[in-house]
Amino acid sequence: MNIGQASDASGVSAKMIRYYEQIGLIRPMGRTGNNYRVYGDEEVHILRFIKRARNLGFSLEETETLLKLWQDKDRTSASVKEVAEVHIVDLERRIAEMQGMVKTLKHLSHCCSGDDRPNCPILDDLAGAAPAPVRAKKGA
Repeated sequence: MNIGQASDASGVSAKMIRYYEQIGLIRPMGRTGNNYRVYGDEEVHILRFIKRARNLGFSLEETETLLKLWQDKDRTSASVKEVAEVHIVDLERRIAEMQGMVKTLKHLSHCCSGDDRPNCPILDDLAGAAPAPVRAKKGA
């Protein structure tokens, strides 16, 4: 199958397939006489694996490690679990950081009167100015 068919079958865009080949995540494909890439079921299966790993937030480096582990039938499951557990810790850290961002933005949004005046504690915070004191909203 050609790259478009492999893309349809795997759910990975043709552009990403080319990129994965360029960076060595997947091996270079065979070519036809017209220099078109040729993909088989095995390559589509690998592309689906990569897509699933990327959808779970694994980096390209982690995905490459997992791909090598998947292809190594002598590997231990402990080595795979270790990659997953390190990734879980990273995801939890990033979630905590994002929750902190939400908390900060909620506070800044609450401090902003949202009226016709130019004062804006959100912009003041982004500019590094001291945050505005918390004001009660009208009707509250």
